Amino acid sequence: MENQKSSSSLKAIIAVLAVLLVGSLIYIFKVTSDVTTVQTELKSTMTDKETVMKDLENLKATYDAAIAENTSMSDELIQERDKVVNLISDLKKSKGDVASLAKYKTQFIALQSNMKTLMAENEGLKKQNTTLTTQRDSTVVVLTETKKNVEALAGQNEELAKAVEKGSKLTVLNTTGSAFKLRSSGKQIETDKASRADVLRVSFTIAENQIAQSGDKTYQVQVIDSKNNVLGDKKTETFGDNTLTYSFATNVAYENKTVKVTQDLKGKDFAKGTYYINIFNKGELVSKTSFVLK
Repeated sequence: MENQKSSSSLKAIIAVLAVLLVGSLIYIFKVTSDVTTVQTELKSTMTDKETVMKDLENLKATYDAAIAENTSMSDELIQERDKVVNLISDLKKSKGDVASLAKYKTQFIALQSNMKTLMAENEGLKKQNTTLTTQRDSTVVVLTETKKNVEALAGQNEELAKAVEKGSKLTVLNTTGSAFKLRSSGKQIETDKASRADVLRVSFTIAENQIAQSGDKTYQVQVIDSKNNVLGDKKTETFGDNTLTYSFATNVAYENKTVKVTQDLKGKDFAKGTYYINIFNKGELVSKTSFVLK
């Protein structure tokens, strides 16, 4: 009888231990499963954090590249880039829990949307700048060519003006000097004898010139004898830095046609030797000749 009681007690104890063992196994399995789940969630959370961080870094790099191009939108790009930098700093300090990570993802999406809008505007501005630069370069080329043409025309005009000025100057030709003896009858007889001469005659021709300015022209005639004396009125006139002493002045009405000018210089006791005749216009020597009296 006692043996039966002892056997029943042992069976009860074994049953209880079996129940406890099963419960322990179930608990251990549950705990292990929970730990695995937590580890999986933590691992997933860290991966998400790294992904968001990488996305933010790429976003910052995009802004840095755009800012380096120094467009007119640089200020707006810098402001948005600073927002990304601040978010990166906050994310690094965060614990990386699911709630905060969701918040950072939301902020990243908003920043990414702004970035796309700003990049589109920036690209538009870059295209406009490229077009304007091309137009400006084309304009510079045209202006440079125009300037060269203007300078070339100015040079041609200057040369033409010089040619016209040179061509418009009157040419004095056929300048001659001679001596004459005056008879009581008024007749003049040409002579080469100094002792017989009463008058020295100066003649010259102004050539035809259709582009010269017509009107009254004044010429100063200088007659110098063999003793280097200026004969006649010996008038003195200053032309610029030069002073001219001449024998007489003659006025000519010039109408662009050939004009022969003749004027006499009366005198007495003319010296033998070579006489020099110089014709001046406004102080500039335009013709000269010489003749000899014996």
